[in-house]
Amino acid sequence: MLDTNLKNQLKTYLQNLKRPVELVVSADDSPKALELKSLAQDIDSLSELISVSEVQGERMPSMKVTSAETDTSITFAGLPMGHEFTSLILALLHTGGHPLKLDDSVIAQIKALPGEYHFETYVSLSCQNCPDVVQALNMMAAVNPKITNVMIDGALFQTEVFDRDILAVPSVYLNGKLFSQGRISLAEVLNKLDTGAAGRQAEQLAQKDVFDMLVVGGGPAGASAAIYSARKGLNTGVVADKFGGQVAETVAIENFISVKATEGPKLVANLESHVREYDVDVMDNQLGVKLTPSQGPNPYHELLLENGATLKSQTLLLATGARWREMNVPGEQEYRGKGVAYCPHCDGPLFKGKRVAVIGGGNSGIEAAIDLANIVEHVTVLEFDIQLRADDVLQRKAASMNNITIITQAMTTQVLGDGSRVNGLNYTDRATGEQHSVELAGIFVQIGLVPNTEWLKGVVDLTPRGEIIVDERGQTSVPGIFAAGDVTNTPYKQIIIAMGSGATASLGAFDYLIRHSVPEQANAA
Repeated sequence: MLDTNLKNQLKTYLQNLKRPVELVVSADDSPKALELKSLAQDIDSLSELISVSEVQGERMPSMKVTSAETDTSITFAGLPMGHEFTSLILALLHTGGHPLKLDDSVIAQIKALPGEYHFETYVSLSCQNCPDVVQALNMMAAVNPKITNVMIDGALFQTEVFDRDILAVPSVYLNGKLFSQGRISLAEVLNKLDTGAAGRQAEQLAQKDVFDMLVVGGGPAGASAAIYSARKGLNTGVVADKFGGQVAETVAIENFISVKATEGPKLVANLESHVREYDVDVMDNQLGVKLTPSQGPNPYHELLLENGATLKSQTLLLATGARWREMNVPGEQEYRGKGVAYCPHCDGPLFKGKRVAVIGGGNSGIEAAIDLANIVEHVTVLEFDIQLRADDVLQRKAASMNNITIITQAMTTQVLGDGSRVNGLNYTDRATGEQHSVELAGIFVQIGLVPNTEWLKGVVDLTPRGEIIVDERGQTSVPGIFAAGDVTNTPYKQIIIAMGSGATASLGAFDYLIRHSVPEQANAA
């Protein structure tokens, strides 16, 4: 099952095991079950602390990673390869006593949770966001024996997926009921289970000293800004809802100079690791909701967080990025996660053998159509403009595939469904005014990005598109407040450009600080 190179790497990892781990395999005679049995045998051969047994289980094929010493249980229903292979390795290590990379306070919080929590996490093996969720829940299960988690490959267990109307991954069920859909962090899971957690976090955050530089956003621009600020010796903080931003949802990155090819989640992990190498106060899973610039007797900018805490800083750098643009047509919100999707790599496998549509004919849209065409029965691309905007090489590839239909001058007007899932859409031919309907099971929206600036209206100057207007130093219309990355009016939205603008804005903020000192009486206060 595993090649020699992978076996050698895994053998090295398994040397960190400190206690026995048992792999309990449930398998039938299907090809995937045979592959799973082979995988278990390969792992068994790499460490004396690992044993394998077979039982008839609820789901086949599946493999439970368990420890007799701790009575913990982590299960993989399906073959945990692709993006989920890392989840399997970590499950082995954590079950086998290798320390978790969690603060002691978080581990104590997990252990103290009352009651029993049985999670079921539906994934697709091509989903780059799913492992984050699986690994977060697996860590909880490795700490508390009253918590279990089962990763379920939705493409393999399609009957379950259909019965539960799962049309987006990751979808997490807790004790048989839908708990969350989409990316969710360990901190967010704990906040939902431990209702007092947010209040305790707010109290801790409110006690923090005034920052020299507070970066709002943890994407490439925010990470770059934080590093440059910390290297200047500034007291630097980072507030991020989710570290990585849109990059975490990017599969292939091949234009990041000096790196021939990488993946979004890997780049995000490297960004966060680099930031944490410096003396930077990273406050993740925190969302800013109101910004009050310094004025009158108050020399500091104040950032109000969703949990009620307020942070203060002499300078502030906005790098809140952007999110997927929505169609804003009837039915879109009703069927979001029920056939309306925004990540073809994540949710595409759930539509295997079905008919789907892609809205948008730019690079993202045509790339999505090409990827989906290898999975689904048929892809219909609807482009609003008179012609596609994607690169020629992508257009030629799409045209060569016999299960992609491209319709230009098409304005989507309504998402149709049966009350539980999408079954079609309506569009208008902009050339003739004629109305058309298309029967399908899924709609993938790929029509660009919207800057995350709704909460900043009236605070800093914005373009008609909602982008923050900045000068050549990253300065906004408010002295001491800077901005960088996709949230600004920079003409090109690229990772490498966001990083550069983050560095520029950070240096601009440093220059501002050394030229605008805080009054002594304010320091005394």
